[in-house]
Amino acid sequence: MTLFQLIRSDYLRYKKYGANFWVIVFFTQGFWATFQYRIAHYCCKKVTFKPLKMLLFIPLYLWQKIIELTTGISIPYAATIGHSFYIGHFGGIVLNARTVIGHNCNIAQGVTIGVSGLAENRGVPKIGNHVFIGVNSVVAGKITIADHVMIGACSLVVTDIEEGSVYSGVPAVKISDKGSKGYI
Repeated sequence: MTLFQLIRSDYLRYKKYGANFWVIVFFTQGFWATFQYRIAHYCCKKVTFKPLKMLLFIPLYLWQKIIELTTGISIPYAATIGHSFYIGHFGGIVLNARTVIGHNCNIAQGVTIGVSGLAENRGVPKIGNHVFIGVNSVVAGKITIADHVMIGACSLVVTDIEEGSVYSGVPAVKISDKGSKGYI
């Protein structure tokens, strides 16, 4: 997808939840963070001319820091996020730079996706498509979250999750096979 198509797909996810153009662009912090991430990711991955890349990096880095301070959402440009990404609410969201998130995913406030583990088990999660991650959840370690998964609020996920599951708790355990349908 092109940069414009990615931004448009994110915008349409916000519009789907009932917001109009003005609300999304001027009052939705999750969209601001996603928009900034899309621009920075595109520039840092697609621009190959080194001097231009270095020239772009400084204002993009400053823009990212301003977004982090104003929204409480940290999405490094090096993360990989599929189309139609949605951040439901303001603040407390931290993604590791090596995070991989699939298409059409929702993340609520207070979510951390980070590095964990020892030796060969150390790493960052790979998150599939159509995944909903609930409020104040932590997903950490070299694990795989399959497609159509729902992670309940205040959960700690440190193991692989199979497709179409609902996990909740600390540590998170499977509580259902209903998946994320209806939440995405």
